[in-house]
Amino acid sequence: DIRKKTLEDSTLEAEAEPAIRNGEFRLYMQPKVDIQNGNRICGAEVLVRWQNPRLGLIPPGRFIPLFEKNGFISELDRYMFRIVCEQQKEWGNRGYAVVPVSVNVSRKLLYDLNFVEKYNRILTETAVEVQNVEVEITESVFFDNQPRLLDAIRHLHQSGYRILLDDFGTGYSSMAMLKDMSFDTLKIDKSFVDNIGDERGNKIVDGIIRLAESLELSTIAEGVETREQYEYLKAHGCDVIQGYYFGRPMTAESFEMLLSSQTAGR
Repeated sequence: DIRKKTLEDSTLEAEAEPAIRNGEFRLYMQPKVDIQNGNRICGAEVLVRWQNPRLGLIPPGRFIPLFEKNGFISELDRYMFRIVCEQQKEWGNRGYAVVPVSVNVSRKLLYDLNFVEKYNRILTETAVEVQNVEVEITESVFFDNQPRLLDAIRHLHQSGYRILLDDFGTGYSSMAMLKDMSFDTLKIDKSFVDNIGDERGNKIVDGIIRLAESLELSTIAEGVETREQYEYLKAHGCDVIQGYYFGRPMTAESFEMLLSSQTAGR
């Protein structure tokens, strides 16, 4: 079994670069819903799936760790950013009410001293406004080389990007990061949302929301799956939710239909 997986990993690595050229990495989106303003779609998180001709649709958990290990993740990040910008431009041209979409940025890409310039160049080439593309940084990237990460975040803000801190509360350095680094939004990790209904769980979620408010940050709750979770988050001032309760990750075409219906209902 180990040998089989090693061989499969090697094959995926060899197929990755041709897969970009062939358009096999597909854009999926999970809606973000503003629960304080009529449950309107206010954005989406961009996710990637690999439509491999040999293996079918491969989930990110199968190839993202592999690409993080071999460094290919930076090229995939840049590719997905360009695809997102091209999609945003197309929706704007069709007259849809374009909402901001967030892209994940890997540790490897953050260490590239020129990555912000490269992203800005893509924005210029596609004529997309910077406010329509947000950047999500997971808490786990902050365990090493914090001065470089601080520079990257400062540069992103200077260029006008909004920065979301993903998986907040799951690492060891959450409070230190909030003290030292500037973010716009905290994403409450699903592990905390899952414990809504438990007295201690409720207090933790409420505490994160109050902390964000005191720092003038917005909040997004991830992994919302039940009405109980939705009602609690709405009543306690969480701004936005994403999760199966309102929508699973979907193709860009399906998300476009949601945008179209929302635009028609304005």
